[in-house]
Amino acid sequence: MLILSRKVGESIVIDGRIQVKIMRLDGEVVKIGIEAPASVPVHRQEVYEEIQRNNQKAVMKEGSPLPKLAGPPKKPS
Repeated sequence: MLILSRKVGESIVIDGRIQVKIMRLDGEVVKIGIEAPASVPVHRQEVYEEIQRNNQKAVMKEGSPLPKLAGPPKKPS
C-alpha cells in the first residue's frame, strides 16, 4: 500500500487516467473528488462489497439455469 500526504486542493494521478483530488476537510472526514473514464467503475468499498455478495448469491442460486449465450452470427447465403 502506498501512503501519501496531500493538502486540500492537491491530487494524485493513477495510471494517467484517474485523478483523486482532496476537496476539503470536515473535522475528521476527508472529502475527495475522483475523475475517471466512464469505463472505470468507481464505488465506495461497502457498495463494492455488496455488489460482490449479490453477484456471488446470483451465481450460487440453486435451480437457476444460466442463460445460454447466442452463437456467432450466421453468414448470409
